Amino acid sequence: MPKRVRIRCINKTDRRNAHESIKNVGGVNSDGTRWKLSVKKTIRDLESREWEYYVEESGVTVEVIVATDGRNKYIKTTVDGIQPDNLLSLPECP
Repeated sequence: MPKRVRIRCINKTDRRNAHESIKNVGGVNSDGTRWKLSVKKTIRDLESREWEYYVEESGVTVEVIVATDGRNKYIKTTVDGIQPDNLLSLPECP
């Protein structure tokens, strides 16, 4: 059974540009400490099926998945109809 973790923040390569990529994701552990992972590590975790990541917005939970643009892998949420993209609109990780 994979471990489920909520992503609560991100770091983008250029925070002001909506089309720039995410370089880190982060959240809060059950003991209140913060965690942060690179997107490369997050992709490895997802592909290993040992971990599942999700985003929650206004009580709606959506899964984070691995996608590809044909050359590069990246993460995104499953289609949820929320605009703007709920992963890209998360606050900046400290």
